[in-house]
Amino acid sequence: MYIGEIARLAGTSPKALRHYEALGLLGDVRRSGAYRIYTQQDLAQVKLIRQAQALGFRLAELLPVLAGDETDWAALSQHIAAKRAQVQGDIARLRQLDAQLADIDTEIGDCLARQHLQAAA
Repeated sequence: MYIGEIARLAGTSPKALRHYEALGLLGDVRRSGAYRIYTQQDLAQVKLIRQAQALGFRLAELLPVLAGDETDWAALSQHIAAKRAQVQGDIARLRQLDAQLADIDTEIGDCLARQHLQAAA
């Protein structure tokens, strides 16, 4: 399939596909003259790249595991585990921030209540 078709099927742009190829994320893309010819395997690789990006992975993080013609599944699994640990840390940090904001909101509510009582007196 040509670049326009794979871009449509993968939900990306031809420019992004050229970028993935330039980085080496698609391995060797076959050509027929000036035209790139993509396979179903290339489509699956592009979908994997897009899914990884949607999950917060940067292309630079994907290079070591997706570059070339073979995906390093073990390394990809390690990257996912590391990303999950990072997300869990972010969740803990955000929960703590939420608790602090709730405390401040309670204090502000107390101040407003006192202010309302003083104004009524």
